[in-house]
Amino acid sequence: MTRHNAFYAQSGGVTAVINATAAGVIETARKHPDRIGKVYAGRDGIIGALTEDLIDTSAESDEAIAALRHTPGGAFGSCRYKLKSLEKNRAEYERLIEVFKAHDIGYFFYNGGGDSADTCLKISQLSETMGYPIQAIHVPKTVDNDLPITDVCPGFGSVAKYVAVSTLEASLDVMSMSRTSTKVFVLEVMGRHAGWIAAAAGLAGKQAGDPPHVILFPEVEFDQDRFMAKVKQAVEENTYCTIVVSEGLRDRDGNFLSDAGTTDAFGHKQLGGVGPRIAEMVKTELGYKYHWAVADYLQRSARHLASQTDLDQAWKVGEAAVEMALAGKNAVMPAIRRKSDEPYEWDIIEAPLDQVANVETSMPEDFITDDGFGITDKARRYLEPLIQGEAWPPWHRGMPVYVKLDNKAVPRKLKTDFTPS
Repeated sequence: MTRHNAFYAQSGGVTAVINATAAGVIETARKHPDRIGKVYAGRDGIIGALTEDLIDTSAESDEAIAALRHTPGGAFGSCRYKLKSLEKNRAEYERLIEVFKAHDIGYFFYNGGGDSADTCLKISQLSETMGYPIQAIHVPKTVDNDLPITDVCPGFGSVAKYVAVSTLEASLDVMSMSRTSTKVFVLEVMGRHAGWIAAAAGLAGKQAGDPPHVILFPEVEFDQDRFMAKVKQAVEENTYCTIVVSEGLRDRDGNFLSDAGTTDAFGHKQLGGVGPRIAEMVKTELGYKYHWAVADYLQRSARHLASQTDLDQAWKVGEAAVEMALAGKNAVMPAIRRKSDEPYEWDIIEAPLDQVANVETSMPEDFITDDGFGITDKARRYLEPLIQGEAWPPWHRGMPVYVKLDNKAVPRKLKTDFTPS
């Protein structure tokens, strides 16, 4: 059988368990030395492939690779860089194929969200026309949980756990002094077009009156009058109100309340600041003392509070990606299929990339309560299994122990340099 090297890259915002997926890819590849030579990683994601800045993961010990399971961040570096369309910049794709050919890379594993799936699909298609076929496998990852076909996106379960726990703990703090001090607490979480992370905060409450009292979803048009009435009611009934708001909250005209007026490398609007804006609205309209917080990077990097379910799934999609490649598959993604809610059972299926690339899924209507401010029992049945299990990292002197790889560079073989546009 033909033996080739493999290339793995991390893309976009990292998660608490993306390195576990890297471990799944590398550890599985090492079990098949007859089919896969070395696994090279892109330094800082796809940028590493374009600039021929490759990392030789074979220089790392088995113990170091295993330690990726409990280490947050992106061990090889990630990036927000979207390749242009083939029509606008074919040179980028041709450069990738040139680098892959120079280093005898026959397998491409791209670990990211919808934009990464699109890149993976294009590389698969172009490599065929250029006479150097690449087996391109997209490996799912996104805290937004907005990829199609898969029941859940690795990375989401741990964010969901962090947000639910943080909502509960902060609410207990606010409640303690609500009669004489802060009455409203606002937590801003990630979620551009899908309210999955905000919905997870709803797991903090078990019965009527429990926090969060208000969840603001991107899927529900923001109505300031209805919102104020809900906050006032919550304070009058509970002495305080906890609000969780998604960064992608929109007004009746479809505009983001937190639009910063700029875009990122993927062309998405830069968001942030909806939490303090909502808090100031409450202060102005109702006069309540408030505090607000933005979970920001904390929610996606909190490996100390990761979900065991999420960790298991993150490693498994890495393993499945390699197995699919060895089986001759191309332009596919390992997706998680839910078989039952309780007990939670799942397996891995194959999803065609042309049904994944650039497709976003949002919260189903029946996951959101009729008033638009909470989650339904159906949503709870979906969410609860995803935060189950504690996946503690090792600790020493009160601090978690995380691995830092050597990331040894692979000698360059091409004479030409390339500057990504």
